[in-house]
Amino acid sequence: MDIKDIKTLIKMVTDTDITEFEMENSEEKISIKRGSAPQIVHYQAPQQIAMPQVAPLQVAPSQPVQVAEGGAPAASAAVPDKGKAVVSPIVGTFYRAPAPDAAPYVEVGKIVEKGEVFCIVEAMKLMNEIEAEYRCKILEICKENAQPVEFGDTLFLVEPL
Repeated sequence: MDIKDIKTLIKMVTDTDITEFEMENSEEKISIKRGSAPQIVHYQAPQQIAMPQVAPLQVAPSQPVQVAEGGAPAASAAVPDKGKAVVSPIVGTFYRAPAPDAAPYVEVGKIVEKGEVFCIVEAMKLMNEIEAEYRCKILEICKENAQPVEFGDTLFLVEPL
């Protein structure tokens, strides 16, 4: 087969929608393929992921109070002398005031009535007001403004009235 015949076969393949052409005789074999080889795409369906079992929250026993010389208990930030802890009910960011330029909701020494707002904990762009569950006096503010807090972190120490 000469080059003219091969060109004619190639033109025939390109002018039609034939993608593969083979011709064989006793003397020669011609194979013409058009386009790229088909790609095989493998797709695997997503597998369900088993969530690990989480043990219920266990509170560690409180640390023993260290006794300084003279028999008086040593000062410890972890063990409050008196008062009750107001803890964060969610994970988020602690804010003492409703706006950056506004006055804080509470200060040390302030008497807070039941239902009055202590602070805001922002979680996923939602502002969650933390309210007093009973009448109390603020003894200590345990977190700084705009500080991240975890579930159960102590925000305030209060004295129930």
